[in-house]
Amino acid sequence: MNFARDVVDAAPRDRRALVALGRDGSRREISFGEVADRSARLAGRLVAEGVRKGDVVMTLVGNRPEWVYALVACWRIGAVALPCTEQLRPADLRKRIERAAPRLVVADERDAGAIEEAGWDGTLLLVPDERLFEADPAPAPDHDPLDPALIVFTSGTSGEPKPIRHGQRYLAGQIVQAEHWYGARPGDLCWCTAASGWSKSARNVFVAPWLRGATALLHDARFDPAERLEIIEREDVDVLCMAPTEYRAIAKQVRLRRLPLRHAVAAGEPLNPEIVRLWEEQAGVAIHDGYGQTETGALTGMPIGEPVRPGSMGKPLPGYRVWIEDGELLVDPATVPTFFIDGPRDRPWRTGDRVREDEDGYLWFEGRTDDVIISSGYRIGPFEVESALVSHPAVAEAAAVAAPDEIRGQVVRAVVVLRPGHEPSDALARELQEHVKEQTAPYKYPRVVEFADSLPKTTSGKIKRAQLRGE
Repeated sequence: MNFARDVVDAAPRDRRALVALGRDGSRREISFGEVADRSARLAGRLVAEGVRKGDVVMTLVGNRPEWVYALVACWRIGAVALPCTEQLRPADLRKRIERAAPRLVVADERDAGAIEEAGWDGTLLLVPDERLFEADPAPAPDHDPLDPALIVFTSGTSGEPKPIRHGQRYLAGQIVQAEHWYGARPGDLCWCTAASGWSKSARNVFVAPWLRGATALLHDARFDPAERLEIIEREDVDVLCMAPTEYRAIAKQVRLRRLPLRHAVAAGEPLNPEIVRLWEEQAGVAIHDGYGQTETGALTGMPIGEPVRPGSMGKPLPGYRVWIEDGELLVDPATVPTFFIDGPRDRPWRTGDRVREDEDGYLWFEGRTDDVIISSGYRIGPFEVESALVSHPAVAEAAAVAAPDEIRGQVVRAVVVLRPGHEPSDALARELQEHVKEQTAPYKYPRVVEFADSLPKTTSGKIKRAQLRGE
């Protein structure tokens, strides 16, 4: 297999591959023919710089066409792409350089200083630079499905980020989620808003859309709720893929309105039922939540064509063997083509996530095994408490963690970020406690309520509950 040859080169040359929106307000439509030519010539430049099959090429480029060209160039010649988000600091980049030992770095000119401060003294190619596309096109040979193609670092919610290697099969294997969860169709315009460098961006910004004959939208700018809605309307976006944090922020900060979207998905962390309902009622689109890990790729998703169940992460993707054992979600690696190549193949993969299954086979996320709160013998998933809190009009964000208690062993401690116009008070804390009792089982209410200006998060937006616990 070879993604560059089988997907990019094989597409009609005049078909629209990318719509690129720049920070300067520019807009470009780029055909598959242009992607094929530029990525092949960039691959030739990589070869001229000494990059060989199996070598790691690190990228630090925003959501712009050059990032796409660089990844396709790597996959063309069998180099291993290591995409990094621009949110990383020099110390973060230094750790990735030490762990992955890249042969070469492709960086956005605005990030050159960060790379140099990280201690990189090897070959550095800066973009944009038209000279990178002057080399002769590199050939696109066959690759074995288990040849490494991609390294993505975990988000590091409970420790240092770890490098995860995926094989060439990871790219082709995205066809399952692209069809049955992401929902891309030929001719669609698909927008995955994840910053380049994250697991979701590597598979859903352009790989999944292209596998289904759709076009990918790139927006090289910081998140702005009002602008996000304006772009969806102006560009007539068909499929939207955003982080739950972004869906929540838009629903809380701007007035939602009917959008042209046919389909929307969320992944990365659970999406609160209240937010799903708001988007369906006001924007006219039901958000299909999904679940996966950096190590596995997408594993489950709310099925297309069935009514959405707010708060559920859906069902296992077709062909994937996923089950629950002692409350923990397990995976059969042999059934998941996107499973990382350094993982176990002869035994189940333990996700470390606590999940329950209802009578109809839908799965419901309860929290990491080390995040579950055990109070007076009750097992309490933090997500249920957080969802109840977020449904209160005064709450922008919330996190629930365990706090030690001499009698109950543990109690629920909530850390709450308020919306503008609301002030912390003992009265509001009691009101939130009563609100949770009304929204879910009373034993789950937070006996401790604290207010904060923000929650500690990873650069991908996931809450660092371990830090809130003081670990």
